[in-house]
Amino acid sequence: MFEEGKGELLSSCTADEIRDWNRNNKDRGLVDKMTTVRSAVEKYVKDGTYLAIGGFGHIRISMPLIYEIVRHRIKHLQISGHTAVHDLDVLIAGDCVDAVDVAYAFAYETRGLSRNGRRAVESGKIKCVEWTNASLSWRIKAAAMGLPFLPARNLLGSDTFRYSAAKEMECPFTGQKLVALPALMPDVSIIHVHYADKYGNCSIRGTTVKDDDLAKASKRVIVTAERIVPDTFFRNDPERTTIPYFCVDAVIEAPHGSHPGNMPHEYYFDEEHIRDYLKAGADDGSLKDYLDKWVYSVNDFDEYLDLVGTKKLNELRRLEELR
Repeated sequence: MFEEGKGELLSSCTADEIRDWNRNNKDRGLVDKMTTVRSAVEKYVKDGTYLAIGGFGHIRISMPLIYEIVRHRIKHLQISGHTAVHDLDVLIAGDCVDAVDVAYAFAYETRGLSRNGRRAVESGKIKCVEWTNASLSWRIKAAAMGLPFLPARNLLGSDTFRYSAAKEMECPFTGQKLVALPALMPDVSIIHVHYADKYGNCSIRGTTVKDDDLAKASKRVIVTAERIVPDTFFRNDPERTTIPYFCVDAVIEAPHGSHPGNMPHEYYFDEEHIRDYLKAGADDGSLKDYLDKWVYSVNDFDEYLDLVGTKKLNELRRLEELR
């Protein structure tokens, strides 16, 4: 007897839906896609959007877009919590999130659990569907490949399977019991990279996590980049291209865009800022004060960085160089 998890499938798609979307909605031309954070959010991120975030929780995350989503008071988001930590937590603090596909979320590693995220889950305010890092990665890969699902073995016999939306299946060749992982095609993905050109070609230094697949799997992709470079950066060395231009819909230059997170090879975590954020999460009142100061009182990410201060930003670069 084949079983299925009891979790709700938050996002699904057929192979034809994936292919038709890419065929009919993705521009293959070399078009200048430079824009602003505000314009990109207003154009692509709506109430009820299924949102995926690149990077790894608090490493190489697009905080300008996260803050702008909160500033716009967008509601009822569903989030791919593949490796979601500070990015997801700030969205929860801003009352933007209704549901999360959870693989790696809510824990700030050695810094402890977020009380903000914990309150939201334990109160039932946020619906959680459980996966593993691998299974959520393979759901994204299925969509990137234009497939409705991928077979795997990793959830079999686990409580994670019970609380997922996966289904057991029989291998048509061997009769072996497998798990069918449904394709995940986010409405919008936001990805922070080291380099991008105006057309949307992107380069990530170091581990890509799953962002190359994520860009191929998503309906819309918004990229923030530490630096905008000439297209010759990619033409002269095509192997630098982590994400090709035809996957990307909008490009924004955003130096220090992962603050207070880490940007490998650029700047280290702002541990003081993260500590203050976690302390603010102790109750809704202090969390509101944090958002008022760092999100709502500023017009954009440049003003946020002015609050952080040049001295602190330079120190974080120095700390990364020493690693």
